[in-house]
Amino acid sequence: MTTPSTIGHVRACQICAASSLELVLMLGHHPLPSSYLTEAQLHDPETAYPLTLVRCTACGLVQLDHIVDPTSVFPPEYPYQTGMTNMLIRNFQALADAVVPAYGLTSEHLVVDIGSNDGTLLKPFKAHGVRVLGVEPTDTAKLANAAGIETIQAYLTVETARAAAEKYGTARVVTAANVFAHIPNPVQVVEGVKALLSDDGVFISESQYLMDIVEHLEFDTVYHEHLRFYALKPLQTLFALTGMSIVDAERISAAGGSIRVYAKKGTHVPSARVAELIAAEEAAGLYDAAALNAFAQKAIQAKRDLLALLLSCRAKGRIAALGSPVRANTLMGFTRLDTTLIDYCGERSGSPKIGLYTPGTHIPVADEKRLFDEQPEFLLVNSWHIGEELMKKMRDLGYNGTFIVPLPTPRLVS
Repeated sequence: MTTPSTIGHVRACQICAASSLELVLMLGHHPLPSSYLTEAQLHDPETAYPLTLVRCTACGLVQLDHIVDPTSVFPPEYPYQTGMTNMLIRNFQALADAVVPAYGLTSEHLVVDIGSNDGTLLKPFKAHGVRVLGVEPTDTAKLANAAGIETIQAYLTVETARAAAEKYGTARVVTAANVFAHIPNPVQVVEGVKALLSDDGVFISESQYLMDIVEHLEFDTVYHEHLRFYALKPLQTLFALTGMSIVDAERISAAGGSIRVYAKKGTHVPSARVAELIAAEEAAGLYDAAALNAFAQKAIQAKRDLLALLLSCRAKGRIAALGSPVRANTLMGFTRLDTTLIDYCGERSGSPKIGLYTPGTHIPVADEKRLFDEQPEFLLVNSWHIGEELMKKMRDLGYNGTFIVPLPTPRLVS
């Protein structure tokens, strides 16, 4: 059984191919979240795509109902660099420190990372003396190679995987962190993983977890890069379709709350943690229309409350934004924010987004040094999921204004 490799409107579930897709939340039409604009491009038309969340009533997968061509979503000049996010650096160090002893990895073993970006995940594995290889379609592969992390610049396909396995040998560990839900046709993705993986190997994926999205109202994680929002039962279906099985899973704090899943070839008895997590998912209503409809209504109310709070703040002073993560482009697009409310976004020095404009909302992105020089009265914390860490850092560096935390309940922090 295979799923349709759909570009455009999704009429069948991306995992089980059932046609019973039920509306969860419509966020409107949005440009691609990483398609930042130059000043000259502000005068050109922008293409916007539907951003609608649906649920498969057969296998339970929550997913987008429109898939944009991956070559548009992840072009060679894709601006994101994993190594600029301290939270992910810490997360990947902890992953390597746990996996290397758990699986007895040595210099004879290979770890392959899919969607490896600038090589941040692989660096701590290499520091442990393990052989590493990245597979990355964008030009960040060049950064990884320059940093000594051997990387193939290509999209993951079964053919790419087979060629890599023939040249480098099969991998004891294959990882896919924050990319496993990004690639169309997940059945073919897993077939590519199987081609890379040794018979006794393990596939470790990290994806934003539907449980955290619903619990913490993280609807801003819904954007065109994220095609699927995983819970464990749909993943069990996916791996069963491809001759693999989940052996363990755990919740981790990365990216506002993620699920780390361990899968192996063949049929295996899952750990007790898997059963416990599935029971918690069922108790939370992740497979029920009522719970997901309540989530959608809360998202709509949060939009209204945030807009009211921003209008009130704007009457009292200037508002800038802290950071310009792609997830913020969903929030700002859904709330229809622009420079009538937000003067600019302050990005960490060195960010390739500095000097550009946010897609759709056209808010300029500046070096965050400007925030300390100008001291705007209010600062919208775009990466609110790590807001406590960021607000402390900004205070320590000298920002004196009031923070606006947009979700799950819009509020001010003095």
